Amino acid sequence: MVRRLLGNLATRSLSVAGKWQQQQLRRLNIHEYQGADLMSKHGINVPRGVAVSSLDEVKKALRDVFPNQSEVVVKSQILAGGRGLGTFKSGLKGGVHIVEADKVANIAEQMLGQILVTKQTGAQGKVVSKVYLCEKLSLVNEMYFAITLDRKSAGPKGGSKRAVCKKPTKITLVRTEVLVNKLVRFFKGVYALSHGTSHTEGREQESSLQKANQNTLVRAEVLVNKLVRLRKGMCMHFHMAPVILLIISCKKGGTSIEDLAEKHPELIVKVPVDVFTGITDEDAAKVVDGLSPTVADRNASIEQVKKLYELFCKCDCTLLEINPIAETSDKQLVAADAKLNFDDNAAFRQKEIFTLRDPTQEDPREVAAAKADLNYIGLDGEIGCMVNGAGLAMATMDIIKLHGGTPANFLDVGGNASESQVVEAFKILTSDEKVKAILVNIFGGIMKCDVIASGIVNAAKQVQLKVPVVVRLEGTNVDQGRRILKESGMTLITAEDLDDAAEKAVKALS
Repeated sequence: MVRRLLGNLATRSLSVAGKWQQQQLRRLNIHEYQGADLMSKHGINVPRGVAVSSLDEVKKALRDVFPNQSEVVVKSQILAGGRGLGTFKSGLKGGVHIVEADKVANIAEQMLGQILVTKQTGAQGKVVSKVYLCEKLSLVNEMYFAITLDRKSAGPKGGSKRAVCKKPTKITLVRTEVLVNKLVRFFKGVYALSHGTSHTEGREQESSLQKANQNTLVRAEVLVNKLVRLRKGMCMHFHMAPVILLIISCKKGGTSIEDLAEKHPELIVKVPVDVFTGITDEDAAKVVDGLSPTVADRNASIEQVKKLYELFCKCDCTLLEINPIAETSDKQLVAADAKLNFDDNAAFRQKEIFTLRDPTQEDPREVAAAKADLNYIGLDGEIGCMVNGAGLAMATMDIIKLHGGTPANFLDVGGNASESQVVEAFKILTSDEKVKAILVNIFGGIMKCDVIASGIVNAAKQVQLKVPVVVRLEGTNVDQGRRILKESGMTLITAEDLDDAAEKAVKALS
C-alpha cells in the first residue's frame, strides 16, 4: 500500500514536466459535411445541407430538405482539396457541381462510388463514398479564412511554455531544500522498512509495512503537496513567452490560396493570437478588415470570427480552413466550405469528434500500422525500410538515397516491438507492390536483435517474401539474432554496417 501511494505521488509530481515534453501527432481529418455540422453546433453560419451515400438517400433529401430549391450544390466528399478542379476516372469533370433540382440524382449517381483525382490525391485518386447536398446561397463575395499553428512557437497546443527565469529568492530556495530533504528522509525510511536482510526480518518488516498507520501516509501526501505548491509559486518567477496561433484572412477566396499568396502576398493578412490571453475584439476586427466584406454586418462578422477561434481551441484543432468564407445577399458571413484537422493527442477528451474518422479515406497501410502500434508513412520509392528509432529511420532513408535508391516508406518499429509487430510490419511492407527490396536496419538498445530476427523468420512463414531482404543487426543480443537467421534457412543478404546495407539494398533492385 505504501509503495503504491509513493508511486502515485511520484508519478503525479513528474507528470507536469512530462506533459510539456510530449510530441504531438496531428492527423485526424474529417469530411466537409462533418466540419459544417460541428461549426453549426458552435453557432457559426453554414449552408443547410445533408450528406448522402445512395440514390434513395438523394431522393429523400430532395424531398425532405430541399422541397422548394430550384438549384442544389452537389459536393463529392473526399479527404483532399482541389475537388472543384478534379476529374473522375470515369471522365466526369469537377467534384463540385451546381445543378437544377431534377438533375441532382443524375450527377450524384455519377459521383458515388467513383474515383476522384485532384492535385492533392495523387494519380491514384480517392473513392467518393458520400456526396454533400447543400442549398445554393446568393453569394455577394467570396473570401478566405484559416486558423493554423504558428511554426515558430509550435503553438497553440504543442509549443512550449518557453520562459526566462528570474532568480528566486533565498527563502524560496531554502524552503525547497528543506522539503526535499524531508522527502528524501521519508523515502529512505520506507525503503529501509521494506528491504529485509533475512527471512524472519522480511516477515517482520512486511508486517510493519501492513501496519503503517494513516498518519504516515498523510505525512507523505502533505510533504508532496507542499512541494507542488512551492513549485507553483516559483512559476510566478517565470515570464511566459507567448504561444501563438495565426488567423489568416484574405479578401479573395474560392481559389487556390497558395497561388494567390505567391502572386499577391500583400492580400494575405495574418493576425497572431496569444492563446494564454485569447482573441480580443481588436484581433477579430483585424481579421474582418482582412476579409474586407462589402455587405456583411461588421459586428456580426467579428462575433463569427470569435466563435471560429473558440471552436478551434475547444475542439483541439490543428487547422481550421474555410475557402470560401462568403457574404450573402442577406448580409451574413457564411462558412461555405469547411476543412478541419485535429490533434490525435486530444482523442481522449474529444471522443465524439474522433468517432468521425474515416479510415477508408486514409492509406490502408498507415491504418494497419496504427492498429499494430507502428509508426509508418508511405512514400513512392522501391526499397521498403524497417528500422527501430525515428532518427535511425531517417538516416537509413538518407543513405538509401545517397546510393541511388529511393525509400518506399518510413517505418519505425520502436524500442519495445514484439514478434507479432515485426510480422505485421513485414505484411505492410510486402503489401506495397512498388517495393522491390526490403532493408532491415536494427540497432539493438532497448529493442533486442533476437526479437527482430524471430519476427523476420515468422513473417517469412506467414508472408511469401518474393523480394530480396537485406539485414543489418547490431547491438543487444546480436549474436543470438544472427544465429536465428542463419538457422532459419532463409536466403538473406547480411550487411556489416548501414552504408554496406544501403549499397546492397540498391544493388538488390537489379
